[in-house]
Amino acid sequence: MPTLTGLDIGRYHIIEQLGEGGMATIYKTFDNRLERQVAIKLIRREAVTPQQLQHMLKRFEREAKSLARLSHPNIIKVHDFGEYEDMPYLVMEYLEGGTLKAKTGTPMPYADAAGLLLPVARALEYAHNEKIIHRDVKPANILLSRTGEPHLSDFRVAKILEVESSNILTGTGVGWVAGIHGARTVGRKGSSADRPRPWGWSFSSW
Repeated sequence: MPTLTGLDIGRYHIIEQLGEGGMATIYKTFDNRLERQVAIKLIRREAVTPQQLQHMLKRFEREAKSLARLSHPNIIKVHDFGEYEDMPYLVMEYLEGGTLKAKTGTPMPYADAAGLLLPVARALEYAHNEKIIHRDVKPANILLSRTGEPHLSDFRVAKILEVESSNILTGTGVGWVAGIHGARTVGRKGSSADRPRPWGWSFSSW
């Protein structure tokens, strides 16, 4: 997909591209109405077939509204949603600290690691109590504030990208878990994959 940097999507001015995955591109954006920076995640139209896109658009509004109702200090806030040239998008809180993935591969003191994981665990517990399962917990989906506070992002994006007639969009990799066993729960409606299951985290310090 050509870059949208410099364009306007309604009230949102695209500043720069922050990242791109198999299914979506995320941009740093300025909200001209509220005069604040936000992030926009656009689903890439060329990544899906026209039939898959229609299924996705039907589900998108319902799931976006569910995400917007979440209110927790360690969950990225969803501010808005919409559609641009047949590409659905989410408007989310923008955080300047990057992702937890950028910190992996380097030893971290035990207390610092616990300080990152405990708030994420509390955010997941809150979401589960609200009957919402993340479906794609991994370091790349944990964003950090300027002060290093972790925030879960991409809640139920895997659900939004599912196709009614199959488990998940072929070849997208959505729902893949990077190092957290038991977090992948994408499946057909009514299957065991849709039901909450016990899981746990562990980390080592040396």
